[in-house]
Amino acid sequence: MVRLRIAYGVMEHFFETNGLRRRVLVVEDEFINREILGNILSEHYDVTFAENGQQAYEKLHERSARYSLVLLDLIMPVMDGFTLLEKLRESGELKNIPVIVMTSEESAEVKSIMLGAADFITKPYDMPEVILARCQRIIELYEDKSIIKGTERDDLTGLYTREFFFEYIRQLELYNANKSMDAVVLNIEHFRMINEMFGREVGDDVLRRTGQMLIKLFDDQACIGCRLEADSFYLYINHLEKYDGRFVGMQEELARLTKIPRIRFRIGIYQEVDKTVPAETWFDHAKLACDRIRGDYTRQISYYNREQNDKELYNERLINDIDGAINNKDLMVYFQPKYGIQGVEPRLRSAEALIRWKHPELGMISPGAFVPLFEGNGLIQKLDNYVWQEAAAQIKKWKDKYGFTVPVSVNVSRIDIYDPELENKLSDLLEKNEINAEDLMLEITESSYSESAEGLIEVVNNLRDKGFKIEMDDFGAGYSSLNMLTTIPIDVLKMDMIFIRNMHKDEKSMKLVELVIDIAKFLGVPLVAEGVEDETTLLELKEMGCDIIQGYYFSKPVPPEEFEVFIEEEKKKKEAAKC
Repeated sequence: MVRLRIAYGVMEHFFETNGLRRRVLVVEDEFINREILGNILSEHYDVTFAENGQQAYEKLHERSARYSLVLLDLIMPVMDGFTLLEKLRESGELKNIPVIVMTSEESAEVKSIMLGAADFITKPYDMPEVILARCQRIIELYEDKSIIKGTERDDLTGLYTREFFFEYIRQLELYNANKSMDAVVLNIEHFRMINEMFGREVGDDVLRRTGQMLIKLFDDQACIGCRLEADSFYLYINHLEKYDGRFVGMQEELARLTKIPRIRFRIGIYQEVDKTVPAETWFDHAKLACDRIRGDYTRQISYYNREQNDKELYNERLINDIDGAINNKDLMVYFQPKYGIQGVEPRLRSAEALIRWKHPELGMISPGAFVPLFEGNGLIQKLDNYVWQEAAAQIKKWKDKYGFTVPVSVNVSRIDIYDPELENKLSDLLEKNEINAEDLMLEITESSYSESAEGLIEVVNNLRDKGFKIEMDDFGAGYSSLNMLTTIPIDVLKMDMIFIRNMHKDEKSMKLVELVIDIAKFLGVPLVAEGVEDETTLLELKEMGCDIIQGYYFSKPVPPEEFEVFIEEEKKKKEAAKC
């Protein structure tokens, strides 16, 4: 109401500045009373007089009539005040004109109120300032009411507009704070296409009918609703345990009525809202649930889940923070050694670069929390490029420090493969860090080959022509056929660690490990086994013919300075072998 009061003050100033005056109709059969009221009111209003109810009714219906207030005597000839009140109540626009009844009979007040009177002025008219104050107050209240009525409802659906919807919720909660309530968001999916294909008039009909259906659907519940934006509807409703049966048939009925064959609703529901947070937040949560099933034609209703929402917020935080993490080097590249095991003793052959994130506020973040996230939204390319740069720079540092190169494997994601600048990026890294192509080994997952073999094989062949070594990572976890392996250009086969974890479970699992090793031998490429954690497994793999192992038996992934222990040991072995 504060905002409306301000609005009224602005209107009052506008009237005064422009010399405008509101019109008041005085309905009084006694001449002297008309004169008294005219003298009191005429300084502030344009005053028109009527001597009875019939005359007043005719004046109110005149073409140019626009009255802000009627002052009505009750006892008059021809048509009395009670009859006029009854006729006004039954008459369209006229029923919205406020009426102040003038009477000296207290018994008449109740009947007048029942017929729609807004206030009373007691005869005789001996207090002009009171009469003016009451007139001003009633005009103000009814103009405010008119503004509210004109803006609180969506013209198309009859539901509340957004601002009034949330204001009414806040008012209801003053008396309803302990009652469980639900927030519901309904969206008409691809509504823009309905407008484009069938025209805006048909689109408006869809919205209108949707609003009507929602009102009817929950007429057995305490519920208020609004239309938000073009195609979204909000409902605030007494808590219901289940909604699944509520919306059954609504889409089909709307399609039948509008002749549009495919109309789909998405519905997000936040049950038993948390009343310690603002009402807008309840519907944000319901909308998150609604948006979660966008494009999912197997589900119509999605329920807000606090844990899932917290995870989504966490993921959004990671997405927003990735650029800062790269710039501040909160993303760190660790290295895990790979050892050749077919000689007398294991020898350091290479390393794998693995990303770690030390967030300044969230602490250490597992790669399992952000790598799949970035793979899903395309940011993995930014992450990969960062790892390549860090790994190439580290290869250069170790080469300068120890006099020999430790090759490092880096991950190349599916999105990287189709980057037209991939070859240039990698070549620039080699040139910048003065290293060779075989020093930076490229790991590509098996699933990348199986999803788009032809395009990927072309890219991989170009990279191999430039001297890069290609490792197929996670072999056995994907779905590539054995026939496909004969055409895939690779230099190393890397067995998925699930084989190693299961190899002692039963004879079949052990045979599968042997099979993968035999496939590598058939292809003529070395096999890397990930996830080796004990000497027994190492010896068994060595006996089966596995070439290289990687895992906690030798080391977990470590920072570059800790990895140098393995390089120094290898350097000693090289020097001893020369003697």
